[in-house]
Amino acid sequence: MAKEATEGQVTRKREKKKTEEATEQLKEREEATEGQVTRKREKATEQLKESEEATEGQVTREREKKETEEVTEQLKESEEATEGQVTREREKKKETEEATKVSPQASVFALGDCERDRDPSHSVVPNVPCAKTRLSRPRHPLTTNQAWRIPIKNETAERDDIVSKRRNNGSIIWKWFGFKKKDEQQLQVICRECNKTVASKSGSTTNLFHHLQQRHKVQYEECVKLRGCAAAAASPTAKASSAAAPKQCLLQESFTRGEPYDKKTAKWREITKAVAYHIAKDMVPVATVAQDGFKKLLRTMDPRYNLPNRNYFSEEVLPEMYTTLRQKLTARLATVKYFAVTTDMWSSRTCEPYMSLTVHFIEDWRMESACLQTSYFPQDHTGEHIAEALQDALSSWKLEEKRLVAITTDNGSNVVKAAQLLKWLRMQCFGHRLHLAIGHGMDDHRITRCIALCKKMVSSFSYSWKRRRELAEVQIQLGLPTHQLITESATRWGSRQQMISRVLEQEAALSKVLFADKKSRHLVLNWQDVEVLQAVQKVLKPLHDFTDALSGEEYVTLSYVRPVLHLFNSSLLIWEDDDSELCRSIKTRILDYLNAKYADPDTSDLLDMASLADPRFRVQYIPGERVEALKHRAVLEVEALQADLGGGKPDPAGPVPEEPGMPTPSTKKKSLASFFKQSTATNTRLTQREAIESELTSYLQSAIIDHDTDPLQWWKMHADIFPALSLLAKKYLCAPATSSPSERVFSCSGNIVNCHRASLKPEAVDRLVFLAQNL
Repeated sequence: MAKEATEGQVTRKREKKKTEEATEQLKEREEATEGQVTRKREKATEQLKESEEATEGQVTREREKKETEEVTEQLKESEEATEGQVTREREKKKETEEATKVSPQASVFALGDCERDRDPSHSVVPNVPCAKTRLSRPRHPLTTNQAWRIPIKNETAERDDIVSKRRNNGSIIWKWFGFKKKDEQQLQVICRECNKTVASKSGSTTNLFHHLQQRHKVQYEECVKLRGCAAAAASPTAKASSAAAPKQCLLQESFTRGEPYDKKTAKWREITKAVAYHIAKDMVPVATVAQDGFKKLLRTMDPRYNLPNRNYFSEEVLPEMYTTLRQKLTARLATVKYFAVTTDMWSSRTCEPYMSLTVHFIEDWRMESACLQTSYFPQDHTGEHIAEALQDALSSWKLEEKRLVAITTDNGSNVVKAAQLLKWLRMQCFGHRLHLAIGHGMDDHRITRCIALCKKMVSSFSYSWKRRRELAEVQIQLGLPTHQLITESATRWGSRQQMISRVLEQEAALSKVLFADKKSRHLVLNWQDVEVLQAVQKVLKPLHDFTDALSGEEYVTLSYVRPVLHLFNSSLLIWEDDDSELCRSIKTRILDYLNAKYADPDTSDLLDMASLADPRFRVQYIPGERVEALKHRAVLEVEALQADLGGGKPDPAGPVPEEPGMPTPSTKKKSLASFFKQSTATNTRLTQREAIESELTSYLQSAIIDHDTDPLQWWKMHADIFPALSLLAKKYLCAPATSSPSERVFSCSGNIVNCHRASLKPEAVDRLVFLAQNL
């Protein structure tokens, strides 16, 4: 056992020693490898440095070569200029010697000049003065010949010693300035004309231009000309732009151009009102006037306009605009004979309740509408409180309840009770009623299951971008339209029909995408689900456009309700041979619901009268057994309207008013003619009612106009022909068929009371909504 233990220890020691040796070998190899890598890097770095130095040397040689060529050219130019000057001076001397006798002193000067010309150690002095100037020169302490033999500094040699700037930025000024060859860093700028040093910091050329302007006028003028030529060459359109430059403005305009507008001027008020109009009409926050982009826009358009702050708009401009617009609308409503209103309740994103009220009337045979208020309604939404609020709203606008034709609302029980308490004629919103009828017609467990399945299917694609990508690819493969799925809205039955229509259109692509994933295979439609959806689609598709058509505000809609109901009963919702059992069941339920709800006597009479007043329909869609009763009621209604408006003629059978100064009839004996007068009066009363009946008969027998014709424009042209019935049209054609105007007001309110403006006060909300809807 001891031997075995000893052998195990020896084996372990050997293995450990071998491991250490292998480790050391690995380290040595790694160090050798690192050394090789380091040497390669150093070698590559040296090669790069050598290449860079070679490149810099080439660049330096090229620069020196270029500078040498420039200096050579400058020297040639200076030598040519010097030779020309010498030639001109010699010619001048000859002319002077021939024309004038030279004194001994002048001859000495001339002799000195000749010696200086022959002696190459002296340079020629530029700009040599003429003989007369030499005679007047003061005598030098030295002799004359000695004075002229003093060596003069060689300017050409000094100019040769000046080199150009290495990195010239293209400035013309460096033609007259440079640096000495000894100045390798080019720190001291030397003038080529006077060889003086000019201070210049950081390559600035301002001092160089000043030096030329003060010391060398001729060169400065040349520099200015060269700069002008360079600028003209850089902008080829400069000449054209200068030719098209505006004329010089007047002195008064030049003084007032930069002066801001006074706040009392018409221009400043006009721009301020335009900004306020933008804030109110486009429903943007008042803080827009404090944003930098909006300020820059106004400065660009008119720099003289000073934009007021946001408090000025919110506290002065917008309230003043609201007051002015409210006064104008009040004046318009004072001339209106009959009007209709709509109302609805709404809660903002801050859970503050509001009640809207819109008014609709006919003015100059045009349909007009306005938002009266969006009032804060913190009380309980009971029928009594709503009725009281509606009465107060009409009183604040000075609208009489007796001139109210109808109020159009939804089917809320509190609003219905308020109308009953006020004894106002209520028109059921056709859109809400049709929505409830369709919901009642699709109350079937098969339809409910299919609708829930469609919602889940749409939801699975709405929250997964991968599935939407796969759906787009499959749509391209199958040649289907690349449409997105539509989600149903609980308050809009039309969205359900659109969802079903889109699912049926994309059924093949949806099934292929969903079947590829095991988790979503249960959402694939089977053939029974497809049949149910097709039945629903067949019933709902023809009804989709009626709600939108009857929700307008700028045209007559109430007179359409009776023809639409007749169309439902006669063609759209009747059974067809290829209808399934489910399809027939849906149609029957929808028709029964609508006929039951619109069988209300007051609602039925309102729809019949509106249809009679519309020249497109008249009595065409009214049951025959009710036509005579409708005519009689229309005649009585016209008589009441004439009496109410003061348009009726006085009753001839009544007592004739006595005129002052005339004898009373009782003092005279009755004659035979008096009996005929009474008979004529009796016939006149009958003729007045008969005139209305005759007018109604002529109206009903006239040609029916096309359904696309505007009935109000027809009445505008025929009001003189049917004056009595025109009163009936103005009264009953102004009422809207749906409460969509109030819902549009709340949509506008939602755009105003958004997440960025959730702290608006109720009075500010009412003011902003009023301006946005009525401007």
